Amino acid sequence: MSAPSTPQVLIVVGDATETVDTLYPYYRLQEAGFTPVVIAPERRTYQMVLHEVRPGWTITKEWEGYQIKADLAFSDVDPAAYAGIFFSGGRAPEYIRYDEDLVRITKHFFAENKPIGCVCHGVEIPAYADCVRGRRMATVPKCRFDLELAGGIFVDAPCVIDGNLISGRTFHDHGHYIGPWIRLLEQGAGH
Repeated sequence: MSAPSTPQVLIVVGDATETVDTLYPYYRLQEAGFTPVVIAPERRTYQMVLHEVRPGWTITKEWEGYQIKADLAFSDVDPAAYAGIFFSGGRAPEYIRYDEDLVRITKHFFAENKPIGCVCHGVEIPAYADCVRGRRMATVPKCRFDLELAGGIFVDAPCVIDGNLISGRTFHDHGHYIGPWIRLLEQGAGH
């Protein structure tokens, strides 16, 4: 990839990443003058899904959504080159969180106090990377255990701001927490 003239922001995906969780911040980043860079275990096309608890269901139902191409594999990412990171939801985080390069990338953004956005199951990645101790976060209630087991503090709200970490529960909260995350990125980029 040639170096774009706009600051770059990472979006973490894998197979079964939630479609709306991924595309909403992707296009909001572009709208705000950032270049979204999709990263995943490998540089290839990934199948996204739609997740929702429907009437009559007590668990999340899943349908295939759009596909998205990863620009880079986790192993090819130098996190120092990026202004921020977004951890998308869906089932992907449960599987990709064990990737050593993703853990390395995650730890960088927390250590360097760069803007971090997170929604839904995305919390499973920073939780596994041991980055949420003492941090307040929103997530889908079924991931509360993962967050609290890793020392984080669950907050049931559409937008939780804890320093450089901005989170929401599900795609229903995008209109509440993505804006503050974008503003934090703009402050860091001098917009």
